[in-house]
Amino acid sequence: MSSFTDRMLGAAKLNVATFEEVESDTSATLQALAVVVLASVAMGIGGMYFGGIGLIVRGILGAVLGWAIWAGLIWLIGTKLLPEPQTRSDWGEIARTTGFAQAPGVLRIFGFVPLVGVVITVVANIWMLVAMVIGVRQALDYRDTWRAIAVVVIGWLVNMLIIFLLGRG
Repeated sequence: MSSFTDRMLGAAKLNVATFEEVESDTSATLQALAVVVLASVAMGIGGMYFGGIGLIVRGILGAVLGWAIWAGLIWLIGTKLLPEPQTRSDWGEIARTTGFAQAPGVLRIFGFVPLVGVVITVVANIWMLVAMVIGVRQALDYRDTWRAIAVVVIGWLVNMLIIFLLGRG
């Protein structure tokens, strides 16, 4: 079994074996949560100029809630709406792989750096999205990466709709 740091680095390197390892290790759910929190804190520190310390606290709560909801949506879409014949998964497997997919997000701590901070943040966000697709593909046992992309995109759109509707209330 790899260490927490090895798992974060493996996920950031888009290592399929790392995603398979965290998918099957039920004790890694808290580690996945820790990755989500670390990536959120990094984003908050990187963007502190724009929102202060309150941004970090709100960011952590939003990131954890968003992660949990998005994992649920991905599970529902991936196992009920768009499964492949071999698809077998549960919320925990999705939560662990999508949590570790946020490992590149720690780079967003450099968001405050003039000129390059924005570039680093954008690159980290795209990197996280690619890791998310790989994590979802592995957790749902998909052979087709395009199906994983569809599940991630549909899940993201529904998640954004939920956030929008909650924000209006």
